[in-house]
Amino acid sequence: MRQFVSAACGLWLAAAAQVQAEPLVVVELYTSQGCSSCPPADEFLSMLASDPRILPLALHVDYWDYIGWADKFAMPQFTDRQRAYAKAIGSRTIYTPQLIVGGTDRIEGYAPEETAERLRVHLGAGTPVLLTVTREGDRLVIRAEADPPLTEPVRVQLVRFKPEETVTIERGENAGKTITYHNIVTSWDRLEDWGGQEPLELTAPFAGDEPGAVIVQTMGPAAILAAARVD
Repeated sequence: MRQFVSAACGLWLAAAAQVQAEPLVVVELYTSQGCSSCPPADEFLSMLASDPRILPLALHVDYWDYIGWADKFAMPQFTDRQRAYAKAIGSRTIYTPQLIVGGTDRIEGYAPEETAERLRVHLGAGTPVLLTVTREGDRLVIRAEADPPLTEPVRVQLVRFKPEETVTIERGENAGKTITYHNIVTSWDRLEDWGGQEPLELTAPFAGDEPGAVIVQTMGPAAILAAARVD
């Protein structure tokens, strides 16, 4: 399995080698400890985390908990976010595992080759939003400017995540497995909606040791225009 995942990662790394502009591409994985199809995608997410141009985030959903194993990382908020993505394109169906690349490309199941191709496109894409985030003690100073100005408002969001944790699953479809999860989202909060006509400057609390990211995203949720990692 790991050899296959590594080969897939090599595919998109090679494809992206010629790209000069390197935005931070956000990859959301909707997953669950109770889903038997999810472990390969969970492992793939850990491989993506090795590239600084990619920000993979694991959002654990709660709709598998009824099988007999309650996912300790799951939050109803993340299920709601996945449903909002589906609603935004007129779909009534959600899946695990599901990857959403850059807020726009939806990939159901474990599909490393398709993911590699989508990543190549996003790594080569430009954005009108220049985002800078500076940590000053227990707060962040966030600045953004759009050139040209945006034609629709966007949402500025703050994500916190746990880099790694290993879980032994005792019941449900993955009973008996020990899985190491990476970039486990612990919170995803709206900071402010920004019109994108004038430069933005705002501050946000950022206490503790958990890393995070600031994400500027078109309403919907839809396209992620900019992201910045915060350690």
